[in-house]
Amino acid sequence: MGWADRIVHRHFIRGLALYAGLIGIAWCALFPIIWALSGSLKADGEVTEPTLFPSHPQWSNYREVFALMPFWRMFFNTVLYAGCVTAGQVFFCSLAGYAFARLQFRGRDTLFVLYLSTLMVPLTVTVIPQFILMRIVGWVDTPWAMIVPGLFGSAFGTYLMRQFFRTLPTDLEEAAILDGCSPWQIYWRILLPHSRPAVLVLGVLTWVNVWNDFLWPLLMIQRNSLATLTLGLVRLRGEY
Repeated sequence: MGWADRIVHRHFIRGLALYAGLIGIAWCALFPIIWALSGSLKADGEVTEPTLFPSHPQWSNYREVFALMPFWRMFFNTVLYAGCVTAGQVFFCSLAGYAFARLQFRGRDTLFVLYLSTLMVPLTVTVIPQFILMRIVGWVDTPWAMIVPGLFGSAFGTYLMRQFFRTLPTDLEEAAILDGCSPWQIYWRILLPHSRPAVLVLGVLTWVNVWNDFLWPLLMIQRNSLATLTLGLVRLRGEY
């Protein structure tokens, strides 16, 4: 075997080992999903058996589930709540982050530190006051209770956008000021389009957080027609 053949053989072995490792990692990541899908197709007597695939797939399980619970409606509700809150978080957090990063006003840094300190307040401390407030305004068991409390930004989102805005060069902003742009135009036309990575990160994190939220929908929503998917799954398990 010549040196060229040895190099080709070595590269082949490395590539084979690499792909084998990637396949193993992918299998470890997909196995819980495959196991869950397999379990959803099993009959009652097969659920506790340690078999990966059911002997007789029960496709009627899905038909029965959608007949018992309005999951399509719950899916729409979850998308609506997550979409509205994500849009509000991105807009208001980026706006507040721009103010803390670029605008000069008295007490700016002190106000930012105070706002950031709210991250140390546990969620369980604010749940009861928020519930009382929602009951006073009559928003319990309404979509407003799921959208409005998280619509106007968060300390983490403001911090994320502020730190990203601080990394952007001031040359574009100074040129825009010379062209007569207002602070709002600088934010909307210059800084926000250049902050797409931070906006994307904030949007994804907010969407996932709202999508997976269970405690707040449990306290606010009573009707299944307004429930989210997480709440619907728990109610299905509890009732049936």
